[in-house]
Amino acid sequence: MVVRIGFWAREKHNLSRMSMAQLVQAYFTHYAVATYFGLAAASIAAAWLTLTDVSILGLARIAAAALAAVIVYPLVWYCLHRWLLHSRFMYRRAATARLWKRIHFDHHQDPHDLGVLFGALYTTLPTIAVIALPLGWLIGDGPAGALCAFAAGLLTTCFYEFCHSAQHLNFRPRSQMMQTMKRLHLLHHFHDEHGNHGITSFVVDRLLGTYYANARDRAKSATAFNLGYDEAEAGRFPWVAEASADGIRVGRDGRRWHPNTPQAGADAIGADLGYDEAGSAPRKAA
Repeated sequence: MVVRIGFWAREKHNLSRMSMAQLVQAYFTHYAVATYFGLAAASIAAAWLTLTDVSILGLARIAAAALAAVIVYPLVWYCLHRWLLHSRFMYRRAATARLWKRIHFDHHQDPHDLGVLFGALYTTLPTIAVIALPLGWLIGDGPAGALCAFAAGLLTTCFYEFCHSAQHLNFRPRSQMMQTMKRLHLLHHFHDEHGNHGITSFVVDRLLGTYYANARDRAKSATAFNLGYDEAEAGRFPWVAEASADGIRVGRDGRRWHPNTPQAGADAIGADLGYDEAGSAPRKAA
C-alpha cells in the first residue's frame, strides 16, 4: 500500500491546470521518483565500495558503462512502447490486462492525468535492472560497472519522467528543443499514436520510419485515446473495461462507454470518422 501525502493526497492531478511550480513539487514528492533517486545514490555508493581498479582505465570503463545505459535507453523505450504497450497482446489476456491498463492505457485515456503518468515501480525497476546490470557488468568489468549502469538508468528515468510530465503541462517551454519534444509527443497522443514513440529523443523513430513532424503529415487516428480497445474488443476481452470505473474513452470527442450497456458503434466511434449517428457515410457535396 502506498501512503499518499501532500500534493498526492488529492484525488485528481490535472496537468492542464497546474503550474510548473506545482509540477516540480509533485515530481519531487512522488514515491516512484524518490525511489529512483534513492536507489541511484545507493548504487553509486555501492559501486565506489566495490570498485577494484581506480586507474584511469578502470574509471573510464565505469564511466563507459554508465554512458552505455544512457545511450541504449531510448532504443529500449521505443521497443517497449511500440511493440508491447501499443500491441493488443496485453489486454487480450486476463493476467496482463490490468497491468496494461495501469502502465499505458490509462495514460492515453487521459493524457493530462499526472496520477497515471509516472511509471509503476513493479514494471520500471525490473526493466532497468534487466537491461542495465548485464550491460554495465560487461562494459565496466564487474559489479561496479553494473551498479553504475543501473544508477545511470535510474537517473535517465528521472529525466524522462520529468520531461514527459512537462510535455503535458499547460506551459510553453522557453527552449526550442523542449518545444519540439513537446509538440512531437502531443502529436502521438492527440493525432496519431502509431508514430513519435520517443519522449526526449526521436532518433529511433526517424530510423524506423515512425517519425512525423506535423499533423498534416498523417491522417488523424480514431484510436489515439483507446489504442484499439473499443466496445467490440471490450466485449471479447472485458478485463480492462471492468476495471475502468468511469468507463472507457472510445472516441476522439472524449465520450465514454461502460460495460453491460449497448454498444455505441458509429455513435461513439464512427462519428469521429465522419459517419452520422445511424452509421451512414456522409454524402459528398455535389
